[in-house]
Order: sequence, then C-alpha cells, then structure tokens
Amino acid sequence: MIERATPIEQAAPPTFEALLRTVEEMDTPDGFKAELIRGKIIVSPWSMRRYYLPMRALREQLGAHAPKGQVADIAPFLFQFPEAGRAYGPDLYVVDETAFEGEGRHLDAAALSLVAEFTSVSTKDVDWHEKLDVYGQLVPVHLVVDMQASEITCFSDPSPHGYRSRRTAPFGTSLPVPAPFDFDIDSSGF
Repeated sequence: MIERATPIEQAAPPTFEALLRTVEEMDTPDGFKAELIRGKIIVSPWSMRRYYLPMRALREQLGAHAPKGQVADIAPFLFQFPEAGRAYGPDLYVVDETAFEGEGRHLDAAALSLVAEFTSVSTKDVDWHEKLDVYGQLVPVHLVVDMQASEITCFSDPSPHGYRSRRTAPFGTSLPVPAPFDFDIDSSGF
C-alpha cells in the first residue's frame, strides 16, 4: 500500500456576526468581560480595585467636559467595530446617549467620542497595540492610562492609518485633551 497525503477539510473561520452572537449568548461570570480580539473571544477580569479611584477621577473630569448629549461611564458594554471584526469593552468611555436606544447588548462604536484603557500586566500589549490600531481609525480621542509606567497618553486625530497626534504626561501632572473636550486632565489622583 502506498501512503498518500489526505487533505483535511477545514471549516471556514466564524464570521464577526457569529462571534458576536456567541459573546451575547455567553454566561460570563460576574466581574469578567468578553471581547472580540484578533478574531477570538477573550474573557478577562474587569480592572482591579486599585484602579477604581483613578477611573472615577477620570470619569468625573470627562463627564464635566463631555459634549452635550454624551455620557462618561465605566459600565460593561461591548462596542462593535464590524469593519475591523472587533468588539471591545473599554474600561471607560464617552458615548452619545442615543447609542443606548433600541434592543441588543452591543453598541455602535461610531457613537464613541473617547475611550480610555487602564493597562494591566495581562492587557498591556492589547491596549498599546491591538486596540490602539482599531480605535485610531474611528474614535476621536483615546487615552491609555499606563498603570505600570505611571503615565497617561492621549491619542487624537484618527485616520485610516491610525492616530496622528500623541501626547504623554506622567501621573501627577496635567495632560491636554483636544476637541470635543478641550480641557486638561488632572492626573494627580492617579
């Protein structure tokens, strides 16, 4: 008998919509969130409790300067970026209130005016690369609060190739945030 290679038929990878439905049907444990990252469903814990005070300080500042009709929050919602095949649950976001109208569990990322990600050892790579690339094509302002490096970076001016502007400041100083916010973040409470 002569040995021959036998091709193995592989099913096509699941579509973005199929993955999104799977995330919606998941019974994610309390304190965890599921996101679509690089075509995979990733389940990770919400931020550690020591992150709460900096998140609250930032949320209060953003809420005071958010454009009319927008809300700053840390509630666990998934924002979908269908063109990129991604869906993220940012640590903090500012979004148009109309995004919450209607049914379903996932929101349209086009309604976002700002996202903020607080890095951890396990999420730092995704926050600084994967999410930055996707947010940088659509979301007007993106903040990376690097808890390990004790600094905050503001990205703005999105384009098809990513953000065109970047500013970084160490914790304890102020950082300008451009339109539609136009104020300086006070990071002394971080």
